[in-house]
Amino acid sequence: MGVLRRISSRTLLFPRVLESANRSLNTLPVPSTPLSNGIHVLYCPDSVGIVAKISECIASRGGNILEADIFVPQNKNVFYSRSEFVFDPTKWPRAQMDEDVLNLSKKFNANRSVVRVPSLDPKYKIAVLASKQDHCLVDLLHAWQDGKLPVDISSIISNHDRLPNSHVIRFLERHNIPYHYLSTTKENKREDEILHLVQDTDFLVLARYMQVLSRSFLNRYKKDIINIHHGLLPSFKGGNPSRQAFNAGVKLIGATSHFVTEELDEGPIIEQMVERVSHKDNLLSFVQKSENLEKQCLLKAIKSYCELRVLPYEENRTVVF
Repeated sequence: MGVLRRISSRTLLFPRVLESANRSLNTLPVPSTPLSNGIHVLYCPDSVGIVAKISECIASRGGNILEADIFVPQNKNVFYSRSEFVFDPTKWPRAQMDEDVLNLSKKFNANRSVVRVPSLDPKYKIAVLASKQDHCLVDLLHAWQDGKLPVDISSIISNHDRLPNSHVIRFLERHNIPYHYLSTTKENKREDEILHLVQDTDFLVLARYMQVLSRSFLNRYKKDIINIHHGLLPSFKGGNPSRQAFNAGVKLIGATSHFVTEELDEGPIIEQMVERVSHKDNLLSFVQKSENLEKQCLLKAIKSYCELRVLPYEENRTVVF
């Protein structure tokens, strides 16, 4: 009976507890405007007080730095930083943020000073160039569909004509992404037509596009182009490099994602990945491992680029935060 009485006496308290809780909830302050996340990168000549001025700029508008990366190479007199911060967009309007960052860049004579608010700014508009191999293209499309890449894909351009019932074409039709087939020859790379299709993009992605873009194209496009290639070069050139490497008994394979320059596969490196292979691998598993590296490496490079993690360093290098 004692146990039953104790239970009964507790149950009598429930209405009063609920009533008290309801009163407390009614007196809670109304939540303020949700905070937004911002990213700022700065590349400029080194000088005293840069970090303090970046912090002051953000704090003076009520923002708060969550993470900051800084790189000052020895004997180079250059400064790199990437800051992630939160802020109240009602207290720091986007236009005012641009003005503040512009003043900051002028103060330090910046080579590059960019601010981005992913939740407010438009997604990067890209076009993807591909040839016959599908693995990088398909992986990129699925990552975009899953919301893993902050981009809008304006079109797919290819020198390979895919069948109407192919996986890629069906995917593009479902998502209303145009597919442009431009047959190329050694004499005509169709670059004028490609340039017309991509003129409104923010950058380009070459997803195993097996054509060399000319100096003229690069000079006219004037924006960044991200490429991917396997790590079997330069040792295994020509046709079927995977079979050549497999027959040679290589133990380490890789992939490199880099910016496109006039020099074939020699642009500044954004991302590299490697994996060991062994005598237990057959040609199929060897190729699959190589293609998986290419897919992962390309996506990581695109993601890093969109998150403002990639900055130019010296003539042919990059800083990747």
